[in-house]
Amino acid sequence: MTSARGRRGRLALCAAIALLVVMVAISLMIGARAVAPAVVVDALLHPDLSIADHSVILEQRVPRTVIGVLAGAALALAGTLMQGLTRNPLADPGLLGINAGASIAVLAAITLWGITSPSGFVWFAFAGAALASIVVGVIGTRGPDGSSPAKLALTGAAVTAGLTAVSTLILTTSITAFDVFRYWQVGGLTVRGLDTVAVVAVPILIGAVIAFSSARGLDLMALGEDTATGLGHSVARTRVLGIVATVLLCGGATSIAGPIVFLGLLVPHALRAIVGGDYRWLLAVGAPTGAIVLLAADVLGRVIAPPGEVQAGLVVAFVGAPVLISLVLRRRSVTL
Repeated sequence: MTSARGRRGRLALCAAIALLVVMVAISLMIGARAVAPAVVVDALLHPDLSIADHSVILEQRVPRTVIGVLAGAALALAGTLMQGLTRNPLADPGLLGINAGASIAVLAAITLWGITSPSGFVWFAFAGAALASIVVGVIGTRGPDGSSPAKLALTGAAVTAGLTAVSTLILTTSITAFDVFRYWQVGGLTVRGLDTVAVVAVPILIGAVIAFSSARGLDLMALGEDTATGLGHSVARTRVLGIVATVLLCGGATSIAGPIVFLGLLVPHALRAIVGGDYRWLLAVGAPTGAIVLLAADVLGRVIAPPGEVQAGLVVAFVGAPVLISLVLRRRSVTL
């Protein structure tokens, strides 16, 4: 059984990587103006910004493709971690108040300091996501019984509700904040350059390393906390590392792509039907799969409403909701 799962996991990983390569190529070729594959290769190998197609590829499509790969992989990893930490296959990275924390920090940057560019408020988004997660983590571990998945979820929901209320209050009283914030809030890969990516690339990569190193601990926690402890594993250590990784991953992804919903929930939930409950494979296959989903949503958004575009976050939400509902209805039970 283990050997069969391993073969299935390796096959799924190879397929995901191959499909990601194809999706990256499609992202560079397709848009408001189609570009031939030969021109894409020429632009990457012999860049010349005086050529219109080269300019479109290098200044627009390369940055949004890189952001799509980085943010999609990070959100999928964060979602897998949260589902493992809470032992809930429908848990979401936003459970720790990450999206709400990032949103209120971006609003603060806009209203208090007049920062209106994504490269300017990216650090605010990251810091807000981290701070909200720390607050949820500290409160969620208070009490005589320590931390628990249920307490963490309830604390996260309470913090998210409070921060969302404050955000709504600010948006209803500031037209300037609303005009700038709405483009970030819907979630997308546009209007952001590689300089913005460079700011959060290292934290995301560190989060990914921590996530992969937590795979064995998540597998043991799936057996139950008492069983994991009896086997000599520190549940508290895995939970702390998982929360730190989630903050780095989801905070970084949210700061460069906005609060994209459903992706972190959908990808690991769907992959369990393919690779089973082994977190080594869920994380390994989930990273490229998340990148594929976000890139596909971005490409779809470019072509469904010409000459304009639909932001990737809206496409993910619109397509992801019915897909997730069908998965839940089709599977009567989920084993972690």
